[in-house]
Amino acid sequence: MSAGGNERGAHAGPLVLRPQPLTAAAFAPFGDVIEAGTQPRTINSGTTQHFSDLARVEIAGGGRPQVSIYRVVPYELPLQIAMLERHPLGSQAFIPLHDEPFLIVVAPPGERIEPATIRAFAGSGRQGVNYRAGTWHHPVIALRDPSEFLVIDRQGPGANCDEHPFGKGSLILEFQR
Repeated sequence: MSAGGNERGAHAGPLVLRPQPLTAAAFAPFGDVIEAGTQPRTINSGTTQHFSDLARVEIAGGGRPQVSIYRVVPYELPLQIAMLERHPLGSQAFIPLHDEPFLIVVAPPGERIEPATIRAFAGSGRQGVNYRAGTWHHPVIALRDPSEFLVIDRQGPGANCDEHPFGKGSLILEFQR
């Protein structure tokens, strides 16, 4: 198994992804980890700790930020990854609302996806992620039913969702709950 959690047998079988813990350093090529892990500033007469500037929101092409809630039903695991998507005109942040763990599958921005660069991460439920504009990713993978996420992304004109399909059985996500 490589350091990124990808494994390919001696034969040309499927690429198997095993999520690694979600850390800011490991996720940096794909975007930001959103968590209250930095030194807070105390505000509101000492009643509030303010953790600021946790993610860079990117908006291009005349769009505007939008805030949504997604309710996500878990996938069956192991999961055959059929496609990854990207949003070239803006970042996309997912923040769990109810301390529910989730899985992340990502690949670096670019016109092509190199299988060796695909990574999987396990979010603790107290962390969110912010995909940089153009980062390839699977739709959020909930582990408990249902899971809700606050989503901050781009709303506006222009084509802002590309999909990259994978052949049947070529990419498998494994995870032990």
